[in-house]
Amino acid sequence: MEATASALSFALPSPKSQTFQILNRPINPFNPGPTFKPLRHRFSSITAAIPRTKKEETVDSVRKQLENCYLLAGINYKGFTVKQFQELRKTLPETTTLIVAKNTLVYKAVEGTEWETLKPCMKGMNVWLFVHTEEIPKAIKPYRDFQKEKKLDENDFTGAVFEGKFYGPNEFKKLETLPTRAEIYANLLGSLKSPASALVSTLQAPARELVMTLKAHVKNLEEQAAQ
Repeated sequence: MEATASALSFALPSPKSQTFQILNRPINPFNPGPTFKPLRHRFSSITAAIPRTKKEETVDSVRKQLENCYLLAGINYKGFTVKQFQELRKTLPETTTLIVAKNTLVYKAVEGTEWETLKPCMKGMNVWLFVHTEEIPKAIKPYRDFQKEKKLDENDFTGAVFEGKFYGPNEFKKLETLPTRAEIYANLLGSLKSPASALVSTLQAPARELVMTLKAHVKNLEEQAAQ
């Protein structure tokens, strides 16, 4: 009995032998069966395509916002909570738009345009404020009020471009105190009633103020003619 048992056990293939035979079985040359590629190769192209599409959409959005834009400013939003960001958007007037975008994508959108001078403030984390009105102080004020209310001293303007000129954080006071169209128009009318020296002083004001004044005067004349 013992001899028979040993002979039988010797004749049976071991599990290792079975596994080896299964893994190395001959392949039918007429039907080799499906070939499976590793997952990293099958999905890498899809994974890369999604961000690239998103980047293109962001660049297009920025370029669209630059149409009829008078001022583009960066704001440091590091540390902003989602709730704060939502509250901020509600406080802004309809003439402004707030967009979160990477510095590299914004620069790609403004490269080769008058807005390219914004480059110095493209550091760190920025949210971008697009102003679509000539009333710059009125458009900036809501964020200043929000900044004070929430005590966000570190979340200041990182820079802005207005009429092709770059304004750093220390120069924002100039933008926040620009005269409104009504104020310029009132000054011009006052100068016309005052001595000639006052009128000369008004005419020697920066070209932008004079142009805005003349535009306002022309608009007023057109409205009167239409009545």
